Amino acid sequence: MTEMVKADIKKELEKAAQYVKNTGMRVLVCSGTGCVANGAFDIYDQFLKHDTDVMFKKEKKVSSIKTGCRGFCEQGVFVAVPDLDLVYVKVKPEDVPEIIEKTLQNGEIIERLLYEDPVTGQKIQKENDINFYKNQTKAALANCGNIDPESIDEYVATGGYEALDHVIKNYTPEQVCKEVEDSGLRGRGGGGFPTGKKWNFVRINEADQKYVICNADEGDPGAFMDCGIMEGDPHKLLEGMAIAAYGTGSDFGYIYVRAEYPLAVKRLRIAIEEATKRGFLGESIFGSDFSFKIKIKEGAGAFVCGEETALIASIEGDRGMPMPKPPFPANEGLFGKPTLINNVETFANVALIIKKGADWFKGFGTETSKGTKTFALTGEVNNTGLIEVPLGTKLKEIVYDIGGGIRNNKKFKAVQIGGPSGGCLTEEHLDLPLDYESLKSVGAMVGSGGLVVMNEDTCIVEVARFFLQFTQNESCGKCIPCREGTKQMLHILEKVVAGKAELKDIETLTELAEVVRLGSLCGLGKTAPNPVLSTLKYFKDEYMAHIAENRCPAGVCEAFKLIKINPDKCIGCTKCAKVCPVNAIDGKVKEKHVINQEKCIKCGACLTSCPVNAITEGN
Repeated sequence: MTEMVKADIKKELEKAAQYVKNTGMRVLVCSGTGCVANGAFDIYDQFLKHDTDVMFKKEKKVSSIKTGCRGFCEQGVFVAVPDLDLVYVKVKPEDVPEIIEKTLQNGEIIERLLYEDPVTGQKIQKENDINFYKNQTKAALANCGNIDPESIDEYVATGGYEALDHVIKNYTPEQVCKEVEDSGLRGRGGGGFPTGKKWNFVRINEADQKYVICNADEGDPGAFMDCGIMEGDPHKLLEGMAIAAYGTGSDFGYIYVRAEYPLAVKRLRIAIEEATKRGFLGESIFGSDFSFKIKIKEGAGAFVCGEETALIASIEGDRGMPMPKPPFPANEGLFGKPTLINNVETFANVALIIKKGADWFKGFGTETSKGTKTFALTGEVNNTGLIEVPLGTKLKEIVYDIGGGIRNNKKFKAVQIGGPSGGCLTEEHLDLPLDYESLKSVGAMVGSGGLVVMNEDTCIVEVARFFLQFTQNESCGKCIPCREGTKQMLHILEKVVAGKAELKDIETLTELAEVVRLGSLCGLGKTAPNPVLSTLKYFKDEYMAHIAENRCPAGVCEAFKLIKINPDKCIGCTKCAKVCPVNAIDGKVKEKHVINQEKCIKCGACLTSCPVNAITEGN
């Protein structure tokens, strides 16, 4: 049996502040998953070797700190020195000796490692002067990239666990739920249900056992918001869960996180162990009669387990399959007991609301969508990464101010928001505020926060096919509308991109989408048709072009590509005919050759064999 520890928040704050002060001049090495892939750990290890012998201008100790993601993923690895208001980008291990000698010892700036504005060509030293950062408002992500996620002292030094101490000593559970409800915080994982109201449902249910679950099963393609928080600021999640447990009357919690997030799992385990040792988790927290323990449950990566009843089944050891509702988890959840389920970002906002007040949180966002929201900005945009902006921020501000516009000066075409469950936003929606109601009105949703930007070269039909294939593959198969309906929808979309569809297929596709939307058991099935319905609404002409005109407007779909021989360039060498696997090229030596389009399988062998570039590929 472990010894009970009664934490004293004032002493912990003093201890943490001294710890951070003793680190001296801090060198922050971004060590989120993206930067790790680019060699962040090697860079950190090199800095670490010299920590004991490097002094800034011979008068100040220098310490290297491993942090979470700084957000601007494509510019990693980041190395930041806050004391010099300096950030280096795209740092390589071989750059470390120069950084130590010039910057850390003598304060010199290495120009080639500074971020270069793609428009002005200006070298930028301060992170907040970079467009990607200066147009953001960070709350849930405030600590990410600025503290060591594997050190509890670093979190406490930012005021961590003060909110938990405050509610235990000053709030009743009912007051905690009311404060969260008054803030207007809504669930950040999908539907946007009012968080405080959900907490209160669990609170008023009398039971001998209640549970708090963090849904960290982030499965949308291109989404990494929850991952960024868990890797960069795990204690903020733990503190939010503990406050939720106090407010709902629970003493045990689970973090359900997919096993594909090994770095997040590692840092969460470290955080839980440290918080328990300090007395922030465990028995009699802060000397009160409130106790709370957290256990990590690693999921196998099934997308359907993001649905709360399927997640509960998985924790219980059963196959992750949704259950009909009601009863809702707030009444009968894990092991039949009242259960609160929120996602990572939702919990990450809780301590801030308690510390700064509901009115502070309501100062961001819109009338009905309060606070900030994290988004994973990816696709055909110049600046990709993890961002946080107030709800209600216009789409064009994200794409053009933070995102830096479309790559290679291409034309903006659309944004897929909310992943496979979301919808498509077009050029006419660039002035649309991204909040729950506005997005719902145009057939989209905030979802978990994925933003995939597409340019003029993107085939919208292929995008719809891709997302539907994902949801069809991830369907648990329990209910017929989702299992069979998505299969038939996918079959039609595959016919469209293969050039084999008929006009009547569009009508059938629409009817199937409505059946799946209305008849499916869980949210995965009910929202699976969204990418199809929204693209049909705004880009029906592209569907028609594939079917009626036998062409792909974006020139993407292989079925509509034609490989042709330019008769003005052909020298009749016969090399193309010799490599064609289906004998689709006709012509004699020193005569112009022709490709039989009915035989051609578009393998491209002739393209690479032609010595005079007489063969081209196009629509």
